[in-house]
Amino acid sequence: MTWGGDAVEWRAVLARIGLAFHPRTWRRAAGWLRHRHAVRVWRVGAVVAAGIAGGWAGLAVGGQVLTPIGPADVVLAVGPSWRGETVINIAPLGKLAFDTHAAPLRFEATIAEIRLTAAEEMVQNPESIHRLGASIVADVKQGAVMLAWRAVLASVGTAALVCLLLFRSWVRALVGALTALVMLATAGGVTYFTFNPGAIAEPRYTGLLAGAPQVVGSVEDVINHFSEYQAQLAGLVGNVSQLYQVTSTLPVYEEDAATIRVLHVSDLHLNPAAWEVINSLVEQFQVAVVVDSGDISDRGSAAEDVFMDQIADLDVPYVWVRGNHDSMGTQRAVAAQPNAIVLDDDIVEVAGLRFYGAGDPRFTADKALDNPTDAEVAAIGARQARSIADADPPVDVAVLHDPLQGEAFSGVVPLVLCGHGHERWTEIRESGTRIFAQGSTGGAGLRGLEHDEPTPYQASVLYFDAETKRLQAWDDITLGGLGLTSVQIERHIESDPDREITPVETVAPSLDTTPPTLLPPESPNLELSPPASAVPR
Repeated sequence: MTWGGDAVEWRAVLARIGLAFHPRTWRRAAGWLRHRHAVRVWRVGAVVAAGIAGGWAGLAVGGQVLTPIGPADVVLAVGPSWRGETVINIAPLGKLAFDTHAAPLRFEATIAEIRLTAAEEMVQNPESIHRLGASIVADVKQGAVMLAWRAVLASVGTAALVCLLLFRSWVRALVGALTALVMLATAGGVTYFTFNPGAIAEPRYTGLLAGAPQVVGSVEDVINHFSEYQAQLAGLVGNVSQLYQVTSTLPVYEEDAATIRVLHVSDLHLNPAAWEVINSLVEQFQVAVVVDSGDISDRGSAAEDVFMDQIADLDVPYVWVRGNHDSMGTQRAVAAQPNAIVLDDDIVEVAGLRFYGAGDPRFTADKALDNPTDAEVAAIGARQARSIADADPPVDVAVLHDPLQGEAFSGVVPLVLCGHGHERWTEIRESGTRIFAQGSTGGAGLRGLEHDEPTPYQASVLYFDAETKRLQAWDDITLGGLGLTSVQIERHIESDPDREITPVETVAPSLDTTPPTLLPPESPNLELSPPASAVPR
């Protein structure tokens, strides 16, 4: 029995050995190993992906530092970007961007505050600008080192925290942190080896820095005479300091989050540069609505309608009234834009304000039309003003092209916006109504070249109280004519924003106030080449 029992045990052992060498067993083992390998690869990939995502997120949130550079406190920042660039942000004047490297990193320097004492010293003593050269370079280097440490800590720390929360493992948190560190080191290396100092010769100007070459100075000198870079950098800081010194003297207007910002433009006259100005102001001042008081066109022809397509590129509503250079075809082209609101004897509420607007009853580009006289235009305005005098709720702003038409709204609305004269002016009537005439945001188009000095580009940012709907303050922006080589911003405060608006007794002209026929249904009969003296404004 013992032998027999031993034989049974031996047979069992041999069976197990045979099973171990069976092909099916090897296939199962290989499948199990592949599964284990796939799970391990997936886990490692998940940790690496979490480390990369956490690293970029940490860099975007925490990659910034406030450091003094010369007379300014500057925020230096680094963050992920689709394109490698360096940006100098001088809000609200605009930005300068340089394509300096190939890594997906964006380096940005934003002036947070100018220390006025140091800035005034630089303005009063030009020699101090040159002495600041070496110290500014040292400040930049110190700030860059601080930024690098802050970026590494923010990126690596966030990556470790994300991995710890997702995987509940300190080992995997460490792997995520190392992944972020390698990612930063790689991006930094690519930035270093692809850095192109010559990119400063080809900056992109956005915002109001259309005259940026005058601020930066000679970029060719920076490239060709790198040893003079300290002086160039100091000159840049000095010029920007002078700009900020001017803006620091503006009256103080404390706006809150509920303030309604309106951009008032007028008389673009088919100038494509006007859209650059408007886009910049919308972005820099974060306006809620653009109000255009007419003459967006020049001849009112169908060929000009494509100019109106630029309205759709704005991210805010565009309230518009017809000017004396705009045809009914122009009006249809504006109305076709998705964000445009055409007012033609209408009341609408936009961005919390109630606007009334009406088109100019004349179309002076067509000499065949019998246009109304000035007295008739005033009478038409009086009829329109009477029609909204009892509006409930009341109208906050009336928009007309010609001040002659807008005068009749004195005592009816608190504010009248108009244009037509290519010169900015404003005054308060005895009724308490403010008439605000805008200059030409298009530099008067081709007419801007008829004088010794080009007509400036003008626009205004109006600040309204969201509760009372009254104008509180406004910034007048003026860009110096053709080439936009100068920028001026003037702040004005409304002394008595809640003043009473009192109707004024006027004697209306004894005229037929029925609006005349403005245009034929389609293209007007235009003179192609009128003499310069006959071109209306």
